[in-house]
Amino acid sequence: MPHLTSTEPSTASTDLRTGFGIPGFAHPLVAPTEWAELTRPGTPVHWAALNVADGPGTRPDPHCLEAAGRLRNAGLRVLGHLDTTYGARIFGELISEAHRYLDWYRVDGFFLDRCPSEGAALPEIHRTVTTLRAISDDPHIVLGHGTHPHPGYADSADQLVTFSGPWSDYRWSQVAEWTADHPPERFCHFVHGVPLGHLDEALRIARWQGASTIYFTDRTDHGGRTDPWETMPGYWDEIVSRVGTGVSE
Repeated sequence: MPHLTSTEPSTASTDLRTGFGIPGFAHPLVAPTEWAELTRPGTPVHWAALNVADGPGTRPDPHCLEAAGRLRNAGLRVLGHLDTTYGARIFGELISEAHRYLDWYRVDGFFLDRCPSEGAALPEIHRTVTTLRAISDDPHIVLGHGTHPHPGYADSADQLVTFSGPWSDYRWSQVAEWTADHPPERFCHFVHGVPLGHLDEALRIARWQGASTIYFTDRTDHGGRTDPWETMPGYWDEIVSRVGTGVSE
């Protein structure tokens, strides 16, 4: 059982509607099965991030156009992947990439990966998010901190990724007290290296910590050498069944 800073679960956790946030499958040409699985009936997908070539690329990609179109036709959100590099990216570069995602792929919002978490960077991220909302129609904005950020970030985005990392850290993770002031649909947890035998435990932790958007996989990052999110977990059918039916108690 994880060590929590509060002994009480979120008030909304008993009726939590858990679903997947896909932080970034590999290119559809490399991972066609992964992208196709997202539109399978009954798969509880909240959104999927599209990363064409470390961003939107320099020209429309036909394989990504097809994949994004298939998801959007199925009523699923497609988010353009924007790498903020922990606040090091130039504002104009991010907005230029966002325009390309909108023009070419008609994305429904943006996933700001490697988002800074400290208070000092908050004004610049707020500026970026405000501009993203101004150039698109009601976009869904996810800030990919990977840890609990300064609570002020919750005022800018629709969702915050408050955990992204290995199961060895997640199973003993703590939840920040301020998250109790927000409903579970505001938070995402991405965990790699989760063994099948601990899947129920991982789902319980997400519920106790108040995160309704998850992505759990048995893939690992091999010490930072590989991207664990690029392929489906070996137990994909199992986790779809459990999450889709709410079996995680």
